[in-house]
Amino acid sequence: MKNKVIVVVGATGGIGSVLTRKLADAGARLILVAQDKHKLTNLAEELSGEVAVIPTDITQKEQVDALFKQILTDFGQIDALVNAAGAGVMKPYSNLDPADLDAMLDVNLKGSFYTSQAAAELMQERKSGHICNVVGILGKHSMPMAAAYCASKYAVVGFSKCMAEELKRFGVKFTLFYFGGVDSPFWDNVSLKVDRKKMLSPETAASAIMYALGADTQAVPMEINIQPESHLFF
Repeated sequence: MKNKVIVVVGATGGIGSVLTRKLADAGARLILVAQDKHKLTNLAEELSGEVAVIPTDITQKEQVDALFKQILTDFGQIDALVNAAGAGVMKPYSNLDPADLDAMLDVNLKGSFYTSQAAAELMQERKSGHICNVVGILGKHSMPMAAAYCASKYAVVGFSKCMAEELKRFGVKFTLFYFGGVDSPFWDNVSLKVDRKKMLSPETAASAIMYALGADTQAVPMEINIQPESHLFF
């Protein structure tokens, strides 16, 4: 991981903040991306090594394009992108309104697609790179009250697999992460009753991403599925 240029989108979230600490300790050159500049700056001050902070609304393509243009100018390359940002709306399908669906598609789908697309373009030129998309188990299995959320996450799986097929001849790898519930701030604004004590820890999720990023060059950890003990083989 030493000296690798790694972009972490959703860096201030539960998984992202733990991951950035692990990457910094491993010697990576980090670009932290989220919307809240204050939170990004506070996080960066806690990290060792080379850390850049670039506040970005990933739902806006022009901001994403500007982000990667700046990264190329300042760092000259991108070795890995981790998409760990996400938002959740959990309610009966009959209660979903257009704003709910737009929110899920904008953040979870469009945001991940725009960043993956921009990173892939730079990686393709170097014939090397790794894109890690944190999908969650609801990108593979359905759940009541999660129609809009599942729709957005299933779509992330779809575009990721298509891009992986198109880019494998250029040495660009994709890893999809299907984590079960992770005890993170994601759940702070979700009205569902959940037992967060039984969820995975952000540490567990971040360690799985570190494993994928540190895999041998010729190895492609395409999908990693980790569930809480109560959801074995879910």
